[in-house]
Formats: sequence, C-alpha cells, structure tokens
Amino acid sequence: MEFKLGRASAENHYRLRTFETVGSTNAEAMAAARAGDPGACWFVSAHQTQGRGRRGSHWVTPVGNMAASLLVVVPNHPATAATLGFVAGLALDEALRSVAPDLMLRIGLDGVEGVGPAGRRDRLRLKWPNDVLLDGAKLAGILLEAEPIPGDRLAVVIGIGVNVVAAPEGLPYPATALAELGVGIDAARVFEALSDAWASVARVWNDGRGFKAVRRLWLDRAAGLGETVAVRIGEQVFSGVFETIDDEGRLVIRSPDGLVRTIAAGEVHFGTVATSRQ
Repeated sequence: MEFKLGRASAENHYRLRTFETVGSTNAEAMAAARAGDPGACWFVSAHQTQGRGRRGSHWVTPVGNMAASLLVVVPNHPATAATLGFVAGLALDEALRSVAPDLMLRIGLDGVEGVGPAGRRDRLRLKWPNDVLLDGAKLAGILLEAEPIPGDRLAVVIGIGVNVVAAPEGLPYPATALAELGVGIDAARVFEALSDAWASVARVWNDGRGFKAVRRLWLDRAAGLGETVAVRIGEQVFSGVFETIDDEGRLVIRSPDGLVRTIAAGEVHFGTVATSRQ
C-alpha cells in the first residue's frame, strides 16, 4: 500500500515516513524526536504490531487498518499541547466526511431515528477526550504522548488509529470498521485526507491561540452533549449531565444535586450505562 501526503499537507511542508509493518508508529515518532527531528513529520503504516491505546491498553492494527502518528514540536506548555487531541479529532472527522460522505447522515422514517427535517442525524460524533464514533461505536482512537526536549520545547506525538478493514473483538464497548459498513476505501485514502485536514485545523489551532475556535467546532460534533454521562476515574465513578468542555479541554459535568465538576481525564460512558452508574 502506498501512502502519500495530501496536496495541502505537502504545501505546508509536512514530511512523511512510511512502514510496511511497524511495532508502533508512536514509538517511531518519539524516537525521531529524541534524535533531533524538528517535527511536522507523519509516521504511518497499514500494519502495526505493538500499538498502544489509552491507559496502556493494546491497540490492535491488523493489516489494512491505519496507524498514523504525527510528531509536532511546540513550546513546553503541557496544558496547551494537550489540546492537540481535539485538533486530531476534528481533523479525522473532516477526513472521514470527505472520503465517505454517505456516512455523515442517517435518514429516519418520519424523524423517528434522527433530528431535524426528514429525520436526519449525524452519524459521526467525537467522544471526549479522543475517540471518533460512528453510530455510537468506536471507529477510531487517538493517543497523545509528550516528552520535553532541549530548548524548552515539547515533543508531542499524536497517534491516530482507524478501523478501516476490521474492528477489534472482545472489547468492553462496541467497535466498528469502515469495511463493515460497505465503505470501499483503503487506509492510504484515509491518511491522505487526514494529512490535509490536519493542516487545515492546525492553522485554526495556531499553537494554541485558536483553541477557542477549535473548542467551538469540537462541541458542534460532540457525542453526548447535554446528556447524562458517567465518568470513571480510577475506582470512582461520577455521573451528571455533560455540559461542555472548558478552555483547557476538560470535561464539565453537572451532577443531579447541581454540583459542577471539571474532569481532566477519565473513561466516559453514555446512555443506559451512564444512568445505571448514578
């Protein structure tokens, strides 16, 4: 499979390193940062054998799925760098909409399955903090890793995994893949669109100065906004209505007793699972 940068990405001087098979694209990117790579470089493969998810979980990337990591080097401000996860979510959302527009909306009979005229509902949603959902099932995951480097800079690796041909089995949550829904595109096409979408959204982010605009765009596509959610943090579970994300990207929920809680990291559950955890 031949991966290539999109035109806008190449024009913005991003670089690309490809692998037929790789242990971890995130690991390759961070190793490059330690060796002095200046950033703006993508590391991508259609087969990853040692991928990682959040909280150290194993991220499965069988042949044909997409594993891509982008190395960026930014000022050493961890809170600002953390908002790059929302840039990645928006970029991937834009990329999927461009290559598979039929996935964007579901048409329901008399509006039963959707909202608005003709019962249209957006099928692609962004789950806080770093997942992309399709029809409520996980289609893609995003993992940020960061290390300080000389010059008071921070090397940030944004890992993005997309289930193109197959979704992992045996997970505690539903997962799906593009091929399972009849979308006949490959990982190279998804990556090309992603590289261009990243260049566009990153300009809006503007080294963190434009996060308010990114936040607004992300909330427009957020899963569960205004609904009851449950957030697990270690052994504790907090339930409440998902009200917004704040200016640092933290989740803001309001509990039934009116208490507002701001959460920096946690595992979010929706629907009946959230209700049962109250």
